[in-house]
Amino acid sequence: MSIEVREGVVVVDGTPRVLVTADYPYYRDRPSDWAGRLRALRDDLGVEVITSYIPWRHHQPDPDVAPDFTDVIAFFGLCHELGLKVIAKPGPFIHAETNYGGLPDWVASYEPVLDSAGEPLRWGGLPLPAPLGAAFFDRTAQWLAAVGKEVLDAATHPDGPVIMMQIANEGLYTNGALPLTSYDYSDSGLAFFRSRLQHWYGTPQEYNRLHDATITSWEQVPPTGADWGRFHADYLAEVYRRWADAVGCRVPVVVNLNPPTVAHLDDWLARVRPATWDDIHYGFTNWMGVVSADADAHARYVIAAKLAPGPNMEENWGFSELYDRAYADATTSFHQTLLAMAAGATGFNVYTGVNTSWWTDELDAGHAPPYPDCAPIAADGTATEKAPVVKALADFFGRHGAEFLECVPATGGAFGLYLPYAGTGACGAALRAYHDRMRVAGLDYALLDLQHTTAERLAAHGTVTVPGGRRMHRAVQRLLADHVAGGGRVLVDGEVPVEDEDARPCAVLAGALSGEAQPLPVPAARVVRGRADVYLRAHPSSGVRYLTVLAHSDNDEPIGVEVGGDRLEVVTCRGGAAVARLAGGRLDDHLVKGVNAFLDSAVPAAIAFGGTRFAAVEAGDLYSL
Repeated sequence: MSIEVREGVVVVDGTPRVLVTADYPYYRDRPSDWAGRLRALRDDLGVEVITSYIPWRHHQPDPDVAPDFTDVIAFFGLCHELGLKVIAKPGPFIHAETNYGGLPDWVASYEPVLDSAGEPLRWGGLPLPAPLGAAFFDRTAQWLAAVGKEVLDAATHPDGPVIMMQIANEGLYTNGALPLTSYDYSDSGLAFFRSRLQHWYGTPQEYNRLHDATITSWEQVPPTGADWGRFHADYLAEVYRRWADAVGCRVPVVVNLNPPTVAHLDDWLARVRPATWDDIHYGFTNWMGVVSADADAHARYVIAAKLAPGPNMEENWGFSELYDRAYADATTSFHQTLLAMAAGATGFNVYTGVNTSWWTDELDAGHAPPYPDCAPIAADGTATEKAPVVKALADFFGRHGAEFLECVPATGGAFGLYLPYAGTGACGAALRAYHDRMRVAGLDYALLDLQHTTAERLAAHGTVTVPGGRRMHRAVQRLLADHVAGGGRVLVDGEVPVEDEDARPCAVLAGALSGEAQPLPVPAARVVRGRADVYLRAHPSSGVRYLTVLAHSDNDEPIGVEVGGDRLEVVTCRGGAAVARLAGGRLDDHLVKGVNAFLDSAVPAAIAFGGTRFAAVEAGDLYSL
């Protein structure tokens, strides 16, 4: 069996697969419970791939004693015996509600990450060490190399279960969505910033020409503006590469960026540049609100899913007390999983799959068992009411995942990210306004990184909206001008560029633009009754379509959707959702949620299309495979 990642999609023996995974923190359960819980994940949830962090503080509490990997080696061996694959997550920082984010306390003495005020970035009261500090990096490299040599080498596919590795957590220290001013002003961070300045500009004289400045050394350049945003992108990529190289694992490497905050969308966009990560693959998480009830959460989730192709590595299926009581019901997670897949994700994760009940205060002194509180598999190993919901999703995408990924989203345009603007706060507002306009119009859209996209990808979208600014790379202006020349449209949200990246006159784009306003296109699928969002994907050759319907939390009526010249009707609970495969003008396999106990909503789930109607006989969900 061969396993690789192509443009964010896991490919097994040449066939694209939707990556369906469930997290199980072995370090929070008794080893005697592992086998039963893993069987439940496999049999009751239909999950074939297990994800698990490997906490540094758990395996090496003493800096002078080598790590003890006895339990994780046994856990991975058991996964292999049970026919389960594994995504290993060695950190070094993992969060996972562990003390100090899984770092051993003894690393707190190293050079700390500093914010713009010179204050250390802390976790649980302890300062977080600067990733590029020489002393900490040496210890980090030792830890990661030990994981690679002692745990992963023998457990790596095809001889073992490990098919992928995740590095870091939600940025580096769950800080991927923080403001640019939050880090890293440490000596090692600023040294890297100055090395990048020299790489970008060559000489202080060239920097002065472009910035109207008078510096004589790189130390005089303030860590602000577009260059500081550019530094953050290179800094994240550099640490990812160093940590991944230290492990030396032979399998694909993925990360799990947390979605942007509303206030700091520009900071996130400036920092998160997957196109610059070489062989490290993009992934994202949830942890930002209930999308069926919160427009901000919806926007953050969609943008994270669309930034680049990749799987959702952590969808909240188990935490209601820690995050939001809405997660006590499976409907919230079902809705968000379907939104992620419709918006561009290539897989989803159940975090966590099992309620665990055994760990020491040294690992986690802040949470009482069970962890989490409402997972699909209970602390005693039995399946909860969430289990069949996960199983339905796993079965649906197990059967149709390859075809689903081949289908092309029906979009009404694209937003072109010109990410140098993000460092100055001039990209995020335009993107959020565009997202809101498209949602009101019932239109899906694509996100394109203009510095790394191609003419072919642009051509797939008739209208491309871009943020405005005085300078834009000459190559990007030419790409957009050629799109217009080929019959496409470019809309600039703001000032039209008149200079290139070297501050030389460049009106290539300005000369190509037309002032003619055009109405938004008619959606390929649009809601004509009820309050919901709808996403349509169509296969390029077979005529098969996939329709995802996502009910708002306040919707109390059947949802009507026009799909081309046809009408589809869905009966779902408040905050519910449905996905349906449409083939040959008829309704094929489908999943419809009918009960949301958190919102006190229960209906006999139903779906009708092409003269065929399926319905539950009483209040409940409807799954047809």
